[in-house]
Amino acid sequence: MSDNKQDETESPNEIETSLSQSSAPILDHLLELRKRLMVSVGYIILAFAVSLFFSQEIYSFLAAPYVDVSAQSGKVGSMIMTGIQDGFLANFRLSFYCALVFSFPLVATEIWKFVAPGLYANEKKAFAPFLIATPFLFICGGALAYYLVIPNAISFFMSYQMGDEGAGGLVIETLPSVTEYLSLILLLIFAFSVTFLLPVLILLLAKVGIVSADGLAAKRKYMVLGAFVFAAFITPPDPISQVGLAVPLLLLYEISIVIIRITNRKKTNV
Repeated sequence: MSDNKQDETESPNEIETSLSQSSAPILDHLLELRKRLMVSVGYIILAFAVSLFFSQEIYSFLAAPYVDVSAQSGKVGSMIMTGIQDGFLANFRLSFYCALVFSFPLVATEIWKFVAPGLYANEKKAFAPFLIATPFLFICGGALAYYLVIPNAISFFMSYQMGDEGAGGLVIETLPSVTEYLSLILLLIFAFSVTFLLPVLILLLAKVGIVSADGLAAKRKYMVLGAFVFAAFITPPDPISQVGLAVPLLLLYEISIVIIRITNRKKTNV
């Protein structure tokens, strides 16, 4: 009887060994997470240093739409600095933003390396298209903003200039500050880039069963209202930027519905 009780009772050494074995995987995960975070931060710092070195060239690239619109009006594109620190702050902000954008693929790779070992083969295969589509759609959104929306928005804003023929000979000339222009451009590029990730979000939600194609189609009218309200809040108060953001948002919403239906049809046929 006493022998059975002794067998059933674990010794302190056995309990300590069991606890150490159970905590070992957690410690390994924390060490792996620490490694991935340090590598990701290193990528961001390196990208920031490179972006800061080429900050003047990057800013000139972003200012090109304003320069082109000014040239079409027969004027030289010029900006002002309202504070002696504006130039430094603008370059610092721009470099930090570019560092996040340029290092995103590398950081996403580190995140994938941390998560992938815990996924099954079919789960890895299912998430692979989303990893490829995310940077592609992000770049497409930024390109649409830079090459189409921003030049038209600048042209709209600059149309309110007045020459000598204005009221009482008053001359009103557009002279944006360096920081204000940078804030406007980054806002538009970031808004369009993030908006173009909508299909990735919707398809992920559909894959886990949170949304369906029929449910999304039934809420289409709410999406139309929400798209224009979102565009009104996130973009400058001009119709070009707002329509330019709301329309692609609605098109991406419809494309997501079509992709979900095609995917479900393929699963049904299989």
